[in-house]
Amino acid sequence: MLRILDARTGESVSAAPARRGLTRIEAYASGLDPTALRVLLTADVLVRALELGGTPVWTILTAPHRLAELRAAAATLSVRPFEDGRDLASGLGEAQILRVTGEWDTAPDAGAVVGVAPVTWTGEPPEPDAATPPGAPVQDAALGTLLAADAGALRLALLAVPRGVPVLLDAARLGEAARTLGRWRRAVAGWARRPSRPVPEEVRLRLRDAWEDDLDVPRALDVLRDVERAPDIPDGARFETYAYADRLLALDLARDIGSLG
Repeated sequence: MLRILDARTGESVSAAPARRGLTRIEAYASGLDPTALRVLLTADVLVRALELGGTPVWTILTAPHRLAELRAAAATLSVRPFEDGRDLASGLGEAQILRVTGEWDTAPDAGAVVGVAPVTWTGEPPEPDAATPPGAPVQDAALGTLLAADAGALRLALLAVPRGVPVLLDAARLGEAARTLGRWRRAVAGWARRPSRPVPEEVRLRLRDAWEDDLDVPRALDVLRDVERAPDIPDGARFETYAYADRLLALDLARDIGSLG
């Protein structure tokens, strides 16, 4: 069962306290910047983890500024759509409310708070584009630079850091993520040619233990690295493991299947 650390109280709470009960996830983004994108990414992964456990989820986005642009940026990062928080009804009888935000001190009282640390672009100052208002902060302008790069690499770079730890992004970190993602996609394409084998039970449990323990995605990524190197796992089982994990990660790991000569 997925448990989440409430950033406001410091207590671990169940993300789905009632079996098959509805969980409402509310993402709060105060602007259009890399941190807001990380908030939406965290909410997206949280939704995927709950759905993998069979929990129905209702997802809502509250963003006071540039909502349409934020939605478009999130879609680039393979974040699934959220309902508009301005249309929030009184509720649907949900058993749990999880509020995903980078500003948990100001989150509404009801529900547990899933805290997200900031993202800071530390690379070369980005060139402003037409979508960036004059005089906008550097971090706002940096979002365009990040989204112009490999969106999968950006998603991986953000997922690789525990959500409560600030992320410092630059071209080197994005390049490292892009190389890792490219290697995994090529490997998955090669493994797909081998006879299928089930995900080893020990590996499946390690993956579930990771993402059900406060949504520890970096630990899940470590499991994939171990599977990549393990000499005793058949290639068909490696393929099924990566396909299974990608239901949470949404890194499009199977993208290159059929493209290798």
